[in-house]
Amino acid sequence: MAYLRSFSVILICLFIGKAIQHLTQLAIPGSIIGMLLLFIVLSMGLIPSSWAKEGCHLLIRHMALLFVPVGVGLMNYLDLLTANTLPILLSTIGSSLIVFLVIGVATHYKEK
Repeated sequence: MAYLRSFSVILICLFIGKAIQHLTQLAIPGSIIGMLLLFIVLSMGLIPSSWAKEGCHLLIRHMALLFVPVGVGLMNYLDLLTANTLPILLSTIGSSLIVFLVIGVATHYKEK
């Protein structure tokens, strides 16, 4: 019963997020809006975190399996990926360095 309630909470937030994205035509995917909505609902205490805990733990436990279809789907665009290898690598390395820098500076100021 806990899994049913948990997945219901997660799916309701997902569907509301998709509806918000569809109605407002935002450039943010509906799944991200739904995740933010779930975070807001849980952090404000509107629903207890135990209601979503079981489903979240199950999804996190099997997260690697959920990436298999995405990896297989990338094989359809292998020629596009090889043609753009340098920009992809530069943007990945550059954004990672920016994140590391921001986290380092924020940690430095927080520890003072």
